[in-house]
Amino acid sequence: MPAHRWFTPWLLVLPALVWLAVFNLWPSLNTVVLSFTNAKPLGGGTFVGTANFQRLLTDDQLADALLNSVVYMLVCLPLLTVLPLLLAVLVEKRLPGITFFRTSFYSPVIASAVVVALIWNWLLEDRGAVNGLAQQLGLVSGPVPFLTDRWLLIFSAIGLTVWKGLGYYMVIYLSALGNVSRDLHEAAAVDGAGPVRRFLSVTVPGVRNTMLLVTVLITVSALRVFSELYVLTNGTGGPGGRDMSVVMLIQMYSRGFTGHLGYASALSILLFVVTLGPMLLLLRLNRKGADA
Repeated sequence: MPAHRWFTPWLLVLPALVWLAVFNLWPSLNTVVLSFTNAKPLGGGTFVGTANFQRLLTDDQLADALLNSVVYMLVCLPLLTVLPLLLAVLVEKRLPGITFFRTSFYSPVIASAVVVALIWNWLLEDRGAVNGLAQQLGLVSGPVPFLTDRWLLIFSAIGLTVWKGLGYYMVIYLSALGNVSRDLHEAAAVDGAGPVRRFLSVTVPGVRNTMLLVTVLITVSALRVFSELYVLTNGTGGPGGRDMSVVMLIQMYSRGFTGHLGYASALSILLFVVTLGPMLLLLRLNRKGADA
């Protein structure tokens, strides 16, 4: 067998290391440096110490954005953790026409988030299909302000995210369900366990690690929500700009020739810390559950 040079493994991983250094490590370090400056998009900037982080404490728009992002996460997390699992259990069964349902549930995933948000915008506006149908049926006397009320707009965006994400997480759960032994289901059935009992005692423990992965993915994506809120509010942030997410704030402060890259970088670091907290909590809870 020919001997390999000591540097052969490094040559193989070199492209990936360069990619990580250029597109991940360097931007991250640059963001930290910029957060201590008053840099503009056209360059320059001087060291301002912790001024940008002190500004975070008095920014009312940031408080609204953080509240929106946390509510977004808290609502999306249980819905996108449980509903896709139930769908996966349903479509896993070999029934006539089940392929049609699998394709239908997955089709929103491959659609562009912007296109889907535009369709939802058309459906939910004051003269949209939903309000028109509700008024024709006599359910409401006037248009429901789905896109002009702060919290209705947030929950409309959450509905869009849940609808679009169901198929994606369903596929992840389908792959995990394939590893759950059917012998356990049959043994539980012989012992008299019904479908609900088998789901709770066999299926859920069998996909426990996958559920943790899904919750982490949902947490990160929900706290970083952008497209849904941006399109549904036409980039304005909704009534009074109070429907912005943290990512929308970062985009607002970093765009244009007069953007505040320093403050946008401080917002990015805050978002990283906020995202890291729930992930560490989930990992700790999972470790305790595994040790129990």
